[in-house]
Amino acid sequence: MKTFNKYKVNLKQIGNDIWSFQTRVAEIKDDKLYKLKWNVRGMTSSPTTSKHINYVANELGLTIHEANT
Repeated sequence: MKTFNKYKVNLKQIGNDIWSFQTRVAEIKDDKLYKLKWNVRGMTSSPTTSKHINYVANELGLTIHEANT
């Protein structure tokens, strides 16, 4: 498990998966960051999760793509 300098409590990388709070929100594959579809209590997006995904992409030097699934 990897934590990041910013958002240490609520953002982590486990293997190739990026977790925001307790939700898997992105996957690293082929040097790209794929945003995953998720649903928590009816929400499918959030400003905080978007910040987390953008931060991870910037920190790891990856481009963001929409996952097909």
